[in-house]
Amino acid sequence: MIAIALDVLPIFLLILVGYLLVRFGVMKAEVGDGLSDFVFTIAMPTLLFKTVATAHVQGSSPWMIWVAYFAGVAVTWAAGHYAITRLFGRDARIGVLAGVSSAFANNLFIGLPLVQRIVGDDGVVALSILLCAHLPVMMIAGTVLMEQAERSTGGRAAQPVSAVLKQVGRNLLRNPLVVGLVLGSLWQMSGLPLTGVVGIVVNDIGDIAGSAALISLGMALLKYGISDGIKPALVTSLFKLFLLPASVYAASRLLGLDATWTAALVLTSSVPTGINAWLIANRFGVGHGLASSSITITTAVGVVTTTFWAWLLG
Repeated sequence: MIAIALDVLPIFLLILVGYLLVRFGVMKAEVGDGLSDFVFTIAMPTLLFKTVATAHVQGSSPWMIWVAYFAGVAVTWAAGHYAITRLFGRDARIGVLAGVSSAFANNLFIGLPLVQRIVGDDGVVALSILLCAHLPVMMIAGTVLMEQAERSTGGRAAQPVSAVLKQVGRNLLRNPLVVGLVLGSLWQMSGLPLTGVVGIVVNDIGDIAGSAALISLGMALLKYGISDGIKPALVTSLFKLFLLPASVYAASRLLGLDATWTAALVLTSSVPTGINAWLIANRFGVGHGLASSSITITTAVGVVTTTFWAWLLG
């Protein structure tokens, strides 16, 4: 258990380093924003390109990865929505935010470095396959459900579903992560080796992606904090850190995924809530407190719960 904790701890210490840099004024928060832009636009797409371009996918079907992970997401999202609307009497819009906060893991900034460190390259391949569908599915589901909730609660006029899908689709086509995954797939199909000067540059950029992502995330944490209404956030945090990975683990075992890919999916599902929950709250102007509190709480205790899941997976 101690050995596993020592493997997981550096991930969260890098987040703490970023937080302390801003908290004590060593660096300005705007520097973190710039670093985050570099990670999202250059470093992570390069790492995904490298992973997909050099991957040797054998045995397990990509569809099985998607089904196993999103089955867990569906269970956890529904539980978060039900708990917040029924137990706390919140409206459907807050219910959607609760579902997002419970089921949207930070697979990119924390999950990818964690899987790379704990599971290795084969685990990163599985996570890359997941990322091909994760962002589109989660953002489309969150946006469409929120638009429907706006309509049902009499909030601002909701857009037609077709317009929402068109807008989200347009954003995804310009998303650097999608570009990196597509270019990596094309390179792999070409059969060309990723060597020489190009290979060195790609490796060097990809190697700093994980550390830069974690530090930039830490530098952004001061934006969130814990808001009023802590009890709903505790519920969504509990679902995020325990129900989601447990559901993904159960689905992976039922579908017969191999141990390495199961470990990658469970570990990435166990990481803290992603900032996308905050982005959706910002876009629709509702649920900021729930989203920010969920991000902060899950990040604060994530080192313990992620270590638990890594230990459970052996």
